[in-house]
Amino acid sequence: MPKTVYKTKQQDLLFNYITTMKGSHFTAEDVRIHFEERNISIGIATIYRQLEKLVSEGKIQKYFIDEHSAACFEYDGENCNAESEHFHLKCEQCGKLIHLECEELSELGGHLKNEHGFTLNPLRTVFYGICKDCASSTKNTVCKTES
Repeated sequence: MPKTVYKTKQQDLLFNYITTMKGSHFTAEDVRIHFEERNISIGIATIYRQLEKLVSEGKIQKYFIDEHSAACFEYDGENCNAESEHFHLKCEQCGKLIHLECEELSELGGHLKNEHGFTLNPLRTVFYGICKDCASSTKNTVCKTES
């Protein structure tokens, strides 16, 4: 007998919220906080379960940036493709995660494979540094303290 598929109000609320986050990275905790701030009761276990379901259905992607960070997710439209090649930039000051699709980095993957026999996994490749917002605020702080 086939398993009954049912949809709950919580599933609808969760997916509707995720679609507003298109192209942004978010964690289960980000989702929990969003609903908590709106006095909508959705337990963290339900959020995790629904996010994993959406991953298995191919509706969102799941990333593990490093062993110290929570898994993050991304909704990239109805045709979410987990096989798309892209990289991530992570700011070491604010923790912002930036989705990066850049042809030059794809060339780097080709170089690593052809010259070094190493196949790069772009879904798990993260470059660490300082984002432009933190870099500009650091410059402003340095300028103020030097005056």
